[in-house]
Amino acid sequence: MGRFVRILNRLERVLEFSEFALRERVAAPADAEALERNLAFRWQASEGAGRLVPIASPELFDLADLIGVERALARLVANTERFLAGHPAQHVLLYGERGTGKSSAVRGLLQRFGAQGLRIVEIRKRDMFELAALGDALRDAPQRFLLFCDDLSFSADEPGFRELKAALDGRLVGLPENCRVVATSNRRQLLAQTLADNQGARLDAAGELHVGESLDEKLALADRFGLTLGFYPFDQATYLRIVDHYARRAG
Repeated sequence: MGRFVRILNRLERVLEFSEFALRERVAAPADAEALERNLAFRWQASEGAGRLVPIASPELFDLADLIGVERALARLVANTERFLAGHPAQHVLLYGERGTGKSSAVRGLLQRFGAQGLRIVEIRKRDMFELAALGDALRDAPQRFLLFCDDLSFSADEPGFRELKAALDGRLVGLPENCRVVATSNRRQLLAQTLADNQGARLDAAGELHVGESLDEKLALADRFGLTLGFYPFDQATYLRIVDHYARRAG
């Protein structure tokens, strides 16, 4: 029975990747003038080729106003600086509870580095299967792009996570060198886990624990982000620092 289930799972993957190939869009190169004039864009999927839509007045944020997340912020900024300099840089997952500054940190990068050629393209979770087309549209642009998906997570029956995993792997749907994925999520593991997933775990002859195939696949998605940063709930001292900071700024 277990072997039959594994075969079905593999067939499901083949069908999903086949569907992805059939739906893949051929996107025209992004408009050079629009990329120079605007800092932020939204990827608009359509029945034809998807396209970049400029965001006229993006909500920016001053990174100096983020209190209590200095350690995570320093690593995020350092990774972005490497990316802008053309050095190896990681895809980034920012996870933690709501209100801890994850999305503000991403918007703060745009304010700090926009003049150096950084651009942000928002892409919805349901449009992740178009990552290849989006990357192709940006491939020849001189700017550096963060492909930003806010509040990313998948339930067991949602499509899209395998396309995202393939894009982060760089094998089936490799993103160009001037693009990196940045995502925020309320949970560290992006795919919901079930009791059945954990029941597939086993011990080998050496006594080492191996997770089941289904759980291993779910854990693998978050692992594809080379840089994972936690934004944790604030303690009272940090909360008071935040209040004091904004009170001083307000005068």
